[in-house]
Amino acid sequence: MIPTRRDIIRPRGREAGFTLVEMLLVLVILATLAAIVVPKFAGRSEQAKITAAQAQIANFEIVLDAFEVDNGFYPKGRDGLQALIVQPNEAKNWRGPYLKQEIPLDPWGNEYVYEYPGKHNINGYDLYSMGPDGRAGTEDDITNWSTARR
Repeated sequence: MIPTRRDIIRPRGREAGFTLVEMLLVLVILATLAAIVVPKFAGRSEQAKITAAQAQIANFEIVLDAFEVDNGFYPKGRDGLQALIVQPNEAKNWRGPYLKQEIPLDPWGNEYVYEYPGKHNINGYDLYSMGPDGRAGTEDDITNWSTARR
């Protein structure tokens, strides 16, 4: 039998492919890279959500101030943010809707909490996101009052 080109390139008995040691080495390298990179991106993701909540609260402050300028008062009660979309009965000079879309949820999927009159802003309103833990009154709340604002 005359040897073919294939027999010359790849000797008989030895199949081409990766050995188990080579595969394990690649997995160790990938796991090491993941252990370094993933925490950095995870921390950035959470910080991005906090920044998004702060920006949304700032946007609410602008439209709530516009509502107050038009009507002479801020929306009342815990459901006051709805007054930015649907005209309340007592708002005679309402020039809304003040938001183009429905009231957004915070980055963690919870509703923003609005209270007027405010407990922290005595002459205004309290507006906050319950933050990553989804519980009000904890350290991670993102608020519109200066003592707890990040």
